[in-house]
Amino acid sequence: MISNRVVGGRVIRTVLPAEAEAVTALHARARATYYPDGVPEDGTDWLAAWRGAIERPDGQVLCLVEDGRIVAIASFRTPPDTSAETVKLYQFHVDPDAWRSGIGTALHTACVEQWRADGRRTAVLDVHADNERAQAFYARQGWIPDPDNPPAEDDHHLFLRYSVPRETSGE
Repeated sequence: MISNRVVGGRVIRTVLPAEAEAVTALHARARATYYPDGVPEDGTDWLAAWRGAIERPDGQVLCLVEDGRIVAIASFRTPPDTSAETVKLYQFHVDPDAWRSGIGTALHTACVEQWRADGRRTAVLDVHADNERAQAFYARQGWIPDPDNPPAEDDHHLFLRYSVPRETSGE
């Protein structure tokens, strides 16, 4: 578990339960950017969903804090019916006001370091098909289309895979 890792003037750490509302608000701001007609109402209670993710004993929610404010979040855990060597990145969001500032890369690097420390070999995620910005970000980080999980014809998500690098003797 990551606790108060300082990167430049930024802190990367585990999200606290009391921060669920701030996380939910950031999630809503980021999600709104890839729905041109507005975020569809699907009945999800996102505050309850984030509280659940934060409190899960088998998962982690990390955040990047800058100037005392959460500006990026990442939620991951082993998906059901999957090898313990696989981790799924369920949510990864950067506040739109902080895009292209290195925040997403710093948080992604922290996730990879945690996955490596946890013995993960593979990470998977799904990204909204219309979210070209996120797809480009993931490609820059080394994610590729998941050959074992091509999208169905009517699916609005793309499935990506990442090979977690092994620790080298020089690290």
